[in-house]
Amino acid sequence: MARTQSFDRDTVVRAARTLFWTVGYESASIPELETATGLSRSSIYNAFGSKRGLFDAAVQSYLDEVVRPRLRPLTGETVAPGAIIDYLEGLRDAFGTLTSMPASHGCLLVNAAGAPIAQDPKVAQVIADYRAELRDAFDRGVRALAPHLDVADRERRVTAITSSVVAAFALARIDPAEASRGIASAIELVALETGAAARS
Repeated sequence: MARTQSFDRDTVVRAARTLFWTVGYESASIPELETATGLSRSSIYNAFGSKRGLFDAAVQSYLDEVVRPRLRPLTGETVAPGAIIDYLEGLRDAFGTLTSMPASHGCLLVNAAGAPIAQDPKVAQVIADYRAELRDAFDRGVRALAPHLDVADRERRVTAITSSVVAAFALARIDPAEASRGIASAIELVALETGAAARS
């Protein structure tokens, strides 16, 4: 008879997520995962199939509990004109708070993009989908802020914002202050549209 699962899966996945986010997939050893989650090696494998299975669950948790709640003002049915600026200011402030996970460890998926795990096609697709999700959210934010822009102008701005955010996440682990300045520059770029919209 199969043993009844006697742990809270969400709690375990969040603990593993923090470890993967902090040290990366490759550097997170099974003993460290055992310590972080409170599960034995056999329990981890029984519940998730493998270390990779636990990582996949952690990535999904990261998207559902960290990324998407912050993007929600940009992805809901109605997007406020200032939503894109609010998002960027929140990110800038997070980089300015050295104890925050974004400032100390960047982004779980951007980190994974620069690691060997990204060579796995399924992980590479998740990372590509994540960037596309960011871009789509930023596009909606720019549309709401500056509906007067033509397609080419809007796409240039959305590309610049997306690139700035991804670059800031990549830089945050080594220089969070510079990451914060990068986001501040993106805010200046976006804020120009407020005046442009008012004049149109």
